[in-house]
Amino acid sequence: MARQADPHPALLAPDWPAPETVRAAVTLRHGAGCSTAPFDRFNLGSRCGDDPAAVAANRAELARIAGLPFPTRWLRQVHGTGVVEVRQLPEPGTDEPEGDAAVTGTPGVVLAILTSDCLPVVFCNRAGTRIGVAHAGWRGLAAGVLEATVAAMEVPATSLMAWLGPAAGPERYEVGTEVRDAFLAHDPASAAAFTATRPGHWRVDLYTLARQRLAAAGLSAGAIHGGGLCTISDEARFFSHRRDGRGGRMATLAWIDPSRTGA
Repeated sequence: MARQADPHPALLAPDWPAPETVRAAVTLRHGAGCSTAPFDRFNLGSRCGDDPAAVAANRAELARIAGLPFPTRWLRQVHGTGVVEVRQLPEPGTDEPEGDAAVTGTPGVVLAILTSDCLPVVFCNRAGTRIGVAHAGWRGLAAGVLEATVAAMEVPATSLMAWLGPAAGPERYEVGTEVRDAFLAHDPASAAAFTATRPGHWRVDLYTLARQRLAAAGLSAGAIHGGGLCTISDEARFFSHRRDGRGGRMATLAWIDPSRTGA
């Protein structure tokens, strides 16, 4: 399938060969929204200090410009490995369950995770009947949130594809030795994702780490797409906590289009 055109100036369409039934998008920091600095303008995060009324207005605008079929299933993210299975369409104002990933096979359910520098990952199977999204900061990535999401998809890993969205890039994201040690304790091969900078510090390539984890979980290299969009260096398009400190959050969304499934 050819890459879909970006549907709106405030949205980025993943570049991956997903089935026609699968829809996905990442929000950008400008092009829509009403939040003021330092959350300007299209902040979707409700726990970063922005005016709740502005966030609510931004989420309503997101539903409109993205053509979302039903209310979004937001999560209360905790940098863990919990995966929420969403089986029913949520009602407006539904509480946000705790978790850092979500999966569904129900057409019309809109899954979402929020990021600024952490890595968003979108999943689907090749039949277009199962989707998932995961929030993979270094803590969740090291703890196994991607493996947990693959398992929760409940289809063979060989039938899955994944897209790696905007995250802190390997040329700009510096971490301490404790981060490197957490990954090397799991797999010594993860050393390839770290480049020494100053004493006790390393630049880390989240995309390489995610590809390693997904490959170990059973996805083929050719089924893993994306990677390369750096939130820190691309100030015009992305929020970045590492770059700015206080600021907004982008949303990464996925849903099975009910108009293409007969649902």
